[in-house]
Amino acid sequence: MTNKGILLFGGTFDPIHNGHLQIVKNVASQLGVDRAILVPASQPPHKNGEEISSAEHRLAMCCLAIQDEPTLEVSDCELQRDGISFTIDTLDHFFREYDADVQLYWLIGADTIKELPTWYRIGELADKCTLVTAARPGYNRDNLESLSGVLNERQITQIKSHVLNTPLIDISSTDLRRLFEKRQAPAGKLPGSVESYIRENKLYGIS
Repeated sequence: MTNKGILLFGGTFDPIHNGHLQIVKNVASQLGVDRAILVPASQPPHKNGEEISSAEHRLAMCCLAIQDEPTLEVSDCELQRDGISFTIDTLDHFFREYDADVQLYWLIGADTIKELPTWYRIGELADKCTLVTAARPGYNRDNLESLSGVLNERQITQIKSHVLNTPLIDISSTDLRRLFEKRQAPAGKLPGSVESYIRENKLYGIS
């Protein structure tokens, strides 16, 4: 049965890789949504001060990565805003763009759960959307203690019920950047079009 909701997947995507694509497609299939949208962040709150590639490059790589993925889209809504990219502002953007009654799902990695208590207006955010967690290597499904006292029991129960079994793909953007810096090949860990873009634009220390 088709779910008319929208799955949103935010991140720096620096660079976007095959792990991102496989996870978001897998979760979209499990939820039955007919739209899945990648949302590159402008200035992620939890990476404040860290050097990241320009919005132009990260957006271009995302668009290249999905050009042969008919079920995926890319939104530049966070890149169009000034300041820190707060998730709740992005949710409000999609409610305005589509329908106030649309069901929005926000995809996170399991390693992000421990950060949720520090998210801006997390209680309100948890009521506005359904937080969906993709399992990652080493994740303990019972490790949700950090949410107690920050979210109410209903919100925590909803998060627990949306921890999904997903492919355990151990690829990280950090590791890929290091490979490029060392002049090593990424061995099929990101779309060929994205790798070509990185090399053509001399990103990640490539000279």
